[in-house]
Amino acid sequence: MKPLFLNPPTFEDFDGGAGARYQASREVTSFWYPTWLCYPAGLIQGSRVVDAPVQKFDLVHCLAIARDFDMVVMYTSTPTLLLDIETARRFKEQKPDMVTVLTGPHVSVLAEESLRSGGGAIDIVCRGEFDYSVKELCEGRSWHRVDGISFIREGQIIHTPDRLPISNLDELPFVAPIYKRDLPITEYVIPHFKNPYVSLYSSRGCPSHCSYCLWPQTISGRTMRVRSPQNVFEEVRWIVDNIPEMRELSFYDDTFTANRSHAGEIARLIKPLGISWTINARANTDAATLKLLRDAGLRHVVVGFESGNDQILKNVKKGVTVAQAIQFVRECKKLGLSIHGAFIMGLPGETVETIAQTIEFAKRLDLDSIQASLASPYPGTEFYALCRENGWMTTTDFIDSRGHQKCVVSYPNLSSAEIFNSVDEFYRKFYFRPSYIARSIGRMLVNGDERRKLLKEGKQYLAHMRKRRETGP
Repeated sequence: MKPLFLNPPTFEDFDGGAGARYQASREVTSFWYPTWLCYPAGLIQGSRVVDAPVQKFDLVHCLAIARDFDMVVMYTSTPTLLLDIETARRFKEQKPDMVTVLTGPHVSVLAEESLRSGGGAIDIVCRGEFDYSVKELCEGRSWHRVDGISFIREGQIIHTPDRLPISNLDELPFVAPIYKRDLPITEYVIPHFKNPYVSLYSSRGCPSHCSYCLWPQTISGRTMRVRSPQNVFEEVRWIVDNIPEMRELSFYDDTFTANRSHAGEIARLIKPLGISWTINARANTDAATLKLLRDAGLRHVVVGFESGNDQILKNVKKGVTVAQAIQFVRECKKLGLSIHGAFIMGLPGETVETIAQTIEFAKRLDLDSIQASLASPYPGTEFYALCRENGWMTTTDFIDSRGHQKCVVSYPNLSSAEIFNSVDEFYRKFYFRPSYIARSIGRMLVNGDERRKLLKEGKQYLAHMRKRRETGP
């Protein structure tokens, strides 16, 4: 079978690939690569990857492309599930014998419910890592003999045995050639990266136990599996040789520094390539590791600080303290590394006072950029189970009609409206500080590209927040 791997049409600037904490329309245009779809695409001859939100393909365009394929494999999420099921229904109407497959965290943990919701539009749900499940399906293997899938036969849900996580990641193909073959590299933009950028994984899984984090609890697991450093180096070298427009490489591992010796060996190998690169890191990474990576070209770190309150960090099993975060930022600044900090408003234990504390914490850290998002208890996470157990969830609609993130939790001492409004307050108090404004003006005065970039992002941000306020919590 010939498969189309599709990140389906959704809302304007909707970035489902952000995954762990933010499946919603972005304040400023940001898109991650559909890397999870590109891996199996590289395994199957005749495949194609379409990233509709990035390529600005509407459903009509996707339907036209799909005529040449026998199977459509779609990545879906909790917020977009019903919309994606409707997209699958349209594929079935056009070509009744097309096999429709849903993948992603939501359907992995709610396979039966997802199939039932499909009303016949969804043939197969893949549970967990789906690289080889899809490959085996396309090779014509009987569905009953493909591990890690669920489907309906004569009204009954059939669950095949769970598929074991891939232990030898070096067996997988490089994803970068699929990016180059199918995707518009220059359209993938993250505001705090040098753009265009290219992202890849050097590992799967994360050993941390953060209760809200989606992928380790649903797809990739809490056991970190790594590619060999040589294998990673060979793909990075391929990117340098074949995607010359790349200005920065992003290692999108859940936590690149979780295995510090592995991270260090990769750094040693790619250092001679002379490229700029970014990582996701935890705020307890030691200074020696940071220096080793910086000396090999690391420019920028993305860090989930989440909260400025130690009790909240304990509540969500973050494994990092406020004091450690302060020391980490101090070390990064000594090394000249820039920092993008991610924060979550509305985690268990949140109050009006802790919101103010977190905002002041972020201002004290004086990060280069931030993202403030709403706590989202996705199915399959400990956070979701806790919210259901305590009656904290107010709705199952994670986004509004425009794709903006909604606040779905409320606590006895803190309403969903207060949590929702805290995001706007956070951004205003962080970005409209005189010191931050002065620093931004300085950058715009000396660099024309930076001036155009910041003005464009500022316009996008103001428009997004205006629409967000119009919709409300």
